[in-house]
Amino acid sequence: MSKDSGAGPAFDPMEIEAQARNPYPPPHDRVLDGRARRALGDARGLTKFGVNLTELAPGAVSALRHWHTAEDEFIYIVAGAPTLVTDDGEQLLGPGMCACFPAGDGNGHRLENRSASPVRYLEVGNRSAGEDVHYPDADMVMEKSADGTRRFRHFDGTPY
Repeated sequence: MSKDSGAGPAFDPMEIEAQARNPYPPPHDRVLDGRARRALGDARGLTKFGVNLTELAPGAVSALRHWHTAEDEFIYIVAGAPTLVTDDGEQLLGPGMCACFPAGDGNGHRLENRSASPVRYLEVGNRSAGEDVHYPDADMVMEKSADGTRRFRHFDGTPY
């Protein structure tokens, strides 16, 4: 079977360039060092939901622990052994395991790669026009407006 990097619906996800970004304001602006995402859905024009193939280097985390008010999240572990950290505690995951985080459930979550090997997982979520993302350990809320503008504030409303 040959690889096809053309514009058809099927493609090799590893041909999509991995992007590293740290969108949080200081002092959290380096938290995502060691995380890289390939936006698979964007590569072929998906607009209703996002699909990312994300890799965490040893010692890296997926995000600040968070929960969404308007977006569902689903993760599926492809490779490695990340630790899922939630309000309920910690759970070691492995390839083939998945986790679901319904919008508005208030269960702050993130993956941590405490192993010596890379972790790779699929993350899928709907794309809401606007919502708040709560970061319970960082005294932070990200407000995403309908036009996509993002603003960070403390729980008391003061800007970050």
